[in-house]
Amino acid sequence: MDVSFANFLQDVMSNPVLLITVVMTLGVIFVNGWTDAPNAIATCITTRCMNARTAILMSAVFNFLGVLIMTQINSSVASTISNMVDFGGNTHEALIALCAALFSIVVYSVGASYFGIPTSESHSLIAGLTGAAIAMHNGVDGVNMSEWIKVIYGLVLSLALGFVIGWILCKLLTVICANMNRRKTDRFFRGAEIFGAAAMSFMHGAQDGQKFIGVLFLGVAFSNGESSVSGVVIPIWLMLLCSAVMGVGTSVGGERIIKSVGMDMVRLEKYQGFAADLSAAVCLLLSSLFGIPVSTTHTKTSAIMGVGAVKRLSAINFGVVKDMMLTWVFTFPGCGLISFAMAKLFMAIF
Repeated sequence: MDVSFANFLQDVMSNPVLLITVVMTLGVIFVNGWTDAPNAIATCITTRCMNARTAILMSAVFNFLGVLIMTQINSSVASTISNMVDFGGNTHEALIALCAALFSIVVYSVGASYFGIPTSESHSLIAGLTGAAIAMHNGVDGVNMSEWIKVIYGLVLSLALGFVIGWILCKLLTVICANMNRRKTDRFFRGAEIFGAAAMSFMHGAQDGQKFIGVLFLGVAFSNGESSVSGVVIPIWLMLLCSAVMGVGTSVGGERIIKSVGMDMVRLEKYQGFAADLSAAVCLLLSSLFGIPVSTTHTKTSAIMGVGAVKRLSAINFGVVKDMMLTWVFTFPGCGLISFAMAKLFMAIF
């Protein structure tokens, strides 16, 4: 399959359904930058280590580097997403179903963002793909459970490991710095937190960038009559396109999420922000190396809760945590049902 930029443009211009799919995919990436990518830089901004404009620019750069470098090292996250469902042998219907899945993610994520609640585009994507596959097969035959079970692993890993590493690292820093000069440690942790935010942005690109590249690749494959993207090398132009759109999304609508994650849930000091960022980045790195798709939102928020719990559990605003949890709980049935309905509608229309 030819994945050059020139051939891609030709395919898009000659296939209206592919054009809609590409627009929807870029829309989802934009929404991801709007509602998900701000998690990576939230603590860095709210602890005043960087201003918002500089942090957003840094986030866009490291998101791109994360996609570029980690895809060269290990692209198994993209493969997991691509192989999670089987849309069947009819590639035209498969492309329509993929478009419906992407539509459901945009609708659901924009609705949650209106209330300032971080969403998991990872789980929205998985739910959307699953709902569309069920609509095509009129049952669960199109769901690859051996790949889908990795989602459950990722859910448990992101919650438990993020919290535990966050607690351990923050506790360790508290002990080490107990008798140090506060002004000097603040100066050190200002730079350390910028490093942590860059690491989080890098790993966000490595995780979420790969997921959406995998989906966009599926769309291109379907338009060319191919049912899979096995063995196809991801081109750099596609990585750059996804990273640029994600960066624009962050710059346009990330303020609410930054406030919700970085201030409303737990009030953090600089060393705590560094501990949360580094803990979440380590968790995302381990997940990426093992090809497990996880939610960067889940990982970052659980790390923040672990850090907050070092002082006392009451430091955590459980009202905000409950709102986030309810959003995540409703993501699978919500996106899945929207995707199922839209897949049926789109197949009837097209």
